[in-house]
Amino acid sequence: MTGSPTESRPSKILKTQGHTDQDKEDKQLQDLSMSKNPRIQRYLVAIEYIGTRFSGSQQQPNCRTVVGVLEEAFHKFIGQPVSIFCSSRTDAGVHALSNVCHVDVERISKRKPGEVLPPHEPSVVRRAVNHFLQKNEGDISVIDVRCVPNDFHARFKAQERTYFYRLVSGSEPLSTFEKERAWHVPEKLDLNAMQEACKVLVGHHDFSSFRAAGCQVVTFSHVHKANSPIRTLDELHVCEVPATPYFPSITEREQNNASLKDSDTCSVKPEVELPINSFSNTNDMVDTNNGKSNLEEFGIRRRHRSYVVTARARSFLYHQVSVIAFFIYDFGDPSVSC
Repeated sequence: MTGSPTESRPSKILKTQGHTDQDKEDKQLQDLSMSKNPRIQRYLVAIEYIGTRFSGSQQQPNCRTVVGVLEEAFHKFIGQPVSIFCSSRTDAGVHALSNVCHVDVERISKRKPGEVLPPHEPSVVRRAVNHFLQKNEGDISVIDVRCVPNDFHARFKAQERTYFYRLVSGSEPLSTFEKERAWHVPEKLDLNAMQEACKVLVGHHDFSSFRAAGCQVVTFSHVHKANSPIRTLDELHVCEVPATPYFPSITEREQNNASLKDSDTCSVKPEVELPINSFSNTNDMVDTNNGKSNLEEFGIRRRHRSYVVTARARSFLYHQVSVIAFFIYDFGDPSVSC
């Protein structure tokens, strides 16, 4: 994430008309990237990863990146270097539920150098690449593989991209299980106000105020840059979701069991109740106000309010989703005047 919640809210966006020539430029770059070798099989590969220990997705010198680790695993599998092309570029620390990429593979016999063999089945590619990935840090995995035509480009054939930004609200410190998985804010947020803020941004706009400093939107090769900040945001939505990781409390389990018509349950109540002093000899487990035991509440973390911001578009500007999340947070924070 960039910036901080105390920064001034981005200026009002401008409505724009018309269309850009991005589609034409994308088609030209796609044609340049086509493989002309009929013996090469292009695979579409879906991957998931924890972005914490990656310096982003794109290949960088002297840095651990998603593409770098994936190319290394493919190299070990087929015995020759490959190039990976991702549909979406993610920054350092950004996780992926399903980032799609493509790779060209020419299967050459290791026993008889020069002999070209039939392409591997997608299931074989998935198992083999995952085998080498798990020997690494184990924070990236191939979840699906498909064969695609040689003119298919993961980036330029993508119709849309969806990003999820998680916020958790509450005075309690962030759970160990949520570290680097969510943005923690201590304030109580106004969900209705955040939902109203989302409505302002949906549609075709000039998003100049919603990109990071130094953003250059490269849409065609090394020599042609289309730096247009105009984007169409197809969906922007925020909703409250159960706190995660979520496990039902004993009260919730009892309520659920009571609602079932079937009297059989997977929980058996012990015949003998253990006394409180079996766990502690102190009086810390007794509420002096009403004399009731606090044993059931002891050691249970107070839950945060959890929200998910969903942004969907064909393409985004650099750090656009993060800046949008700050914009929505400003509307939801009662202490900020919007």
